Amino acid sequence: MDLGLKDKVALVAASSQGLGRAVAEELAAEGASLVLCARNATTLAETTAAIADRTGAHVLGVPADVRDEEQIKHLVAAGNERFGRIDILVTNAGGPPAGRFDQLTQEQWEQAIQLTLYSTVRLARAVLPGMQARRWGRILNITSIAVKQPIDGLLLSNSMRAAVTGFARTLANEVATEGVTVNNIMPGYTRTDRLQELAEYMAQKQGITESEFRGTWEREIPMGRLGEPRELAALATFLVSERASYITGTSIQCDGGWIKSLL
Repeated sequence: MDLGLKDKVALVAASSQGLGRAVAEELAAEGASLVLCARNATTLAETTAAIADRTGAHVLGVPADVRDEEQIKHLVAAGNERFGRIDILVTNAGGPPAGRFDQLTQEQWEQAIQLTLYSTVRLARAVLPGMQARRWGRILNITSIAVKQPIDGLLLSNSMRAAVTGFARTLANEVATEGVTVNNIMPGYTRTDRLQELAEYMAQKQGITESEFRGTWEREIPMGRLGEPRELAALATFLVSERASYITGTSIQCDGGWIKSLL
């Protein structure tokens, strides 16, 4: 299937590793040019070079912290200067820390808002005018299965991902007639460094090994295993493609069947 991504320009946030990198690699394989960002300039440079070497894609890496509005503006400006436009936006950011309500400070709430909600809003604000002018664009937010089925101990993530979902669903209606789609993808328990950190935190709380705790996740998943980043990336790549032109305002899970709801 030709996804119509050849020569499209995609900005993938927090893309030096994990889910962001997997999505970037898949888009590059389909012929898209990339604008990547991460806080760690060294890791970003290594990822940028690796993807370009493997796929032959044009890849621009811009060190940026998505919590900072000025750095987001610089990131988007750099992408526009290099490629002339940004057709696709994939928002992504590391998750806020785990914790119960009585453990979380006001500062942690403020940081979570900046990291998860405001980064999404600011990135969308920066790229949307160009998409509207060209009457073609794709915005895809990487959220979490917690949007449909909250996860114990992840109060900040549960709250902020839900806020992103409300923002995206409303924005999708506002820009639908202008050729711009807005969707969310909800990763389940996927084998990333972030998940490893969460497993270690939860295992320590329960007084068991990380491997034992990870087994509890695997037993909850009908497929009996964790997901791989490339599996989520395949779905993400379709959702931002030309072939997904009639899909907007949706939240689609990639979770091995973990979510138990009908819808």
